[in-house]
Amino acid sequence: MVCRIVLAFATISMLAAGLSGARAQGLFGAPPANAPADNAPSDDTSPATPPAASPPAESAPAAPVLPGSPTALVKPFYEHLGLELDPAERKNFIDPAKTVLDKSDALRNSGQGECLDPNMALDNADYDKAAIEGSLKTIEAVRGDEAKVVVAFVVANNAHRLEWKLKKVGGDWKVSDLLSVTGEWALSQYQCE
Repeated sequence: MVCRIVLAFATISMLAAGLSGARAQGLFGAPPANAPADNAPSDDTSPATPPAASPPAESAPAAPVLPGSPTALVKPFYEHLGLELDPAERKNFIDPAKTVLDKSDALRNSGQGECLDPNMALDNADYDKAAIEGSLKTIEAVRGDEAKVVVAFVVANNAHRLEWKLKKVGGDWKVSDLLSVTGEWALSQYQCE
């Protein structure tokens, strides 16, 4: 009985890894041309049937961003540089991110300097609107009242990947943290004092 449970768990884990790999492939591009195919030829000697002629595969059009979704909340940060530091946008944040942003505002207003980079949403990369618009990919995962939006883009041949953590508060999505997978930092770790 225990052996069956372990075997079932291993099968489910491999299936989940395969599905998440397929999602990640859509986010980060197609596998290299020399990657082994999942449908490698078998050892039987029957002649292979060539696939039916079809037009070359093009990238699927991006799914529309649904109003009120976590992605709809995150997307404007890639359309307007420094939006995350705008006090008028603070309504879209909750702790721990909101506390860090509020402390950053207080430090700036005191004249003691800046705590946060004005383009954190860009992983501190130079702002290149055309490059970002041309390469920006997002994927959203919602689990109950929590969500993550992973954002990937390329600027100056450097790939960047960020993860936005969100929570639903009063029926609306709010950003609770922003993490750079590429730069290995998190907004919640800043001490703006």
